[in-house]
Formats: sequence, structure tokens, C-alpha cells
Amino acid sequence: MSFTVFNFHPHLATAIQKSGYTVPTPIQLQAIPPVLEGRDLLGLAQTGTGKTAAFVLPTLQRLLDGPRKSVRALIVAPTRELAEQIHSYIEKMAHLTNLRSAVIYGGVSKLTQAKKIRAGVEIIVACPGRLLDHVNDRAINLANVEILILDEADHMFDKGFLPDIRRILKHIPKKRQSLVFSATMPKEIRHLAEDILNNPATVQINHTQASASISHALIPVAQNRKTELLKNLLEQKGMTTTLVFTKTKYKAKNVAQQLENSGYRATSLQGNLSQSKRQQALDGFKSGTFNILVATDIAARGIDVSGISHVINYDVPDTAEAYTHRTGRTGRAACTGEAFTFMTADDDKMIKLIEQTLGKKILRETVSGFNFDAQDKNAAAKDVAARTWNKKKTTSTTSAPKHKRAKAVDFGVSTFSKR
Repeated sequence: MSFTVFNFHPHLATAIQKSGYTVPTPIQLQAIPPVLEGRDLLGLAQTGTGKTAAFVLPTLQRLLDGPRKSVRALIVAPTRELAEQIHSYIEKMAHLTNLRSAVIYGGVSKLTQAKKIRAGVEIIVACPGRLLDHVNDRAINLANVEILILDEADHMFDKGFLPDIRRILKHIPKKRQSLVFSATMPKEIRHLAEDILNNPATVQINHTQASASISHALIPVAQNRKTELLKNLLEQKGMTTTLVFTKTKYKAKNVAQQLENSGYRATSLQGNLSQSKRQQALDGFKSGTFNILVATDIAARGIDVSGISHVINYDVPDTAEAYTHRTGRTGRAACTGEAFTFMTADDDKMIKLIEQTLGKKILRETVSGFNFDAQDKNAAAKDVAARTWNKKKTTSTTSAPKHKRAKAVDFGVSTFSKR
């Protein structure tokens, strides 16, 4: 089935054709028709499945009829990078329609943003905090909003934006079309969706499952040897475009600097950077100036970089949902990808939750050429010993002898060699 099935306006159809779109993804195929009909919608799908087009294209179609130079559609996103990406996509698809978009987020001049809004736009893409700043300054009038879109709604809850979202809702008409999109849907966000959606269509595309195009592996390692392992892994696997995730901004900066000092084309993306530096890092990664991007979780959501071959979790994420978003940066658009996670002795609980989400046990691997010491082996031993004990606990009241539990580390661990 092609995009012609949606009967988009010729201006949109031309933009779609020039973009190389031929066959709609499942989320697009199921979400676009009810949005075109004006229905509220709850859309749940994995990252990399085309959610942005699923709400941008029908929104543009609906805005073609009606007044101009008045804010009629509001798209709220949790991060600057995602807001910028959505705005860029709107400009790409709407360039023949005379519909205009403005993007609003912190870290850049409010005056410049306000000037563009006063010039007249029909669509605003915004992060919650800066949007409320403009509303409080009376630089933005949301009284004519016809369509509200919340993208990555679960992440907005993770970042504490729920109170801001409720404040924004007070400034827009109650009679409107509302769309909520997300890759995961915790119960807190489902409650929010139920509050703001009216008889919505619901589209669910395996949203609780990780992509089948991604292979997953765990590598046991001591905390203080992660950077050494990372360098070894980068050499062993011949990685082309790699996204490395850390828990903290400082660690992202530090790891990227160590890689750069070792001759790698690496950069970092983290919250301590100015917006211009963040954009410079992302643009460099997209263009190939850098083939390694070390980032905090701000890069796990909505960053559209094609051809990422590998994702490495330098640190295990805090939630299973975050793992899904991180690893979803690879294996996109019908491509395959690999995800490696560095596991210490303290990560067992979260690893179990991640495996429950994946619906399978993740393969444990060691790296040829990396000398695993006692600390590294203890990381694996603790994990496997705990699993062995838990398994036996369900079938017997007597736990296995210590020497047998420790020996379990020798099983299920594979080694890959240099290609």
C-alpha cells in the first residue's frame, strides 16, 4: 500500500514523493486515517517506526483549510533535540503549503522566538518550560489551538513535566483534537491520556517490545575498566557509527574526551552544553564528522540519525523503558543493529527487568583480546549465581552448593573474535 491511499493534498503528496516515502509504516497506516477524520488518538509504537510522520502529515492536511498567522496546532516535546527534529520535518513537508512552524525551547534567545511568533505561525513545536514562559509573557496566544499533540509523553513524565502539561492545558480550548504519542505508556501517563483524550482511537504497534532487528548482548566488567573495554570493543567489532550512553553529563564528556585523546572521532551530547554546541555535536554525528557520539539519555528520544550500527550502554539505564529507547536508536528503518551493555556486579536487578521486557535472557559475552580480571569475572559470577539460586529455589528447598553456583558463570557466555 502506498501513501496515495490517504489522498493528501497535492502539495503534501509532492513533498512525500520527494522525501522518498513509498510504503507507510504500520503506525502511519493505522494512525493517519483517524487523525484525518478529526478523532483524538493514543498512538503507541517503538522508536524508529515513523510516529513523527504519523501525526505531522495529517495535521498539515487538516490545517490547509482555515485561517493563517494564528497558532492552530501545538506540539509539545520533552527535549530540545526532539522539538528541533519535529520542526525541521514540518518545514520539509510543508514548504509548498505556506503553513509555517516555530520551535520553542530554552537555552536560546526568547526575543528571537517571540519575534518569529509575532510574524505569524500556524504551528508551534515547544518544550513545556519555555512555552509557559512565553505564555506568561503574553508572547503566545493559544486560544485558537485546534490540535494538541504530545510526543514522547512517557518521557515528559520521567522529566517531571506533568505539572507543566496541566498548566498548558488551561490555556488551550477544551474543544480541540488531541493526540498522544509514545513508545511506552506507564500507568501515570495513561491516566493523563484518559484525562485529555475524548473517545480516542488507539493504535498499538508492539509498543512494549524491543525491535526484532536488534541483537542484544551483556558484557560483564568492573566499573573502573569500562573505558578500557569500550576502546577494545570499538576495535574488535569494527563499528562504523556508534552511540554510547552514560548516566551522567560529566561521564559523557569525560568518556568522549578519552576516546578523542586516543584518536577516535568522538564527541559528546549532554545537558551542560549550550544549545549551539549540542546542535554542533549532533550535526557532526549525522554528517560523519564524528562516528562516535557519547550521550546521556537526552539522545535516547527522537534523535533521527540514520545508519547507527551499534548502541553501547556504558552504564545500565535506570529503567527498562529507557533501555528500549536507547537501543531503539539502532536497527531502524528495516536495518539491523547491535546493542551491547556493560554490566557490573550491582546491575543484576535492572538487568532482570530489562530481560523481562525483552521476553528473553540476554546473551553474556566476553571480548577477545580484553583481559578480564577477577573483578570482571565477579560481575558475571554474581549475576549468574543469583540466577542459578533463584531457579533452584523454585524447584527445591535446598540451594545449590557455593562451588556449583560459582561454576555457572562458565556457561552461556560466548566470545567473539576480531573481524
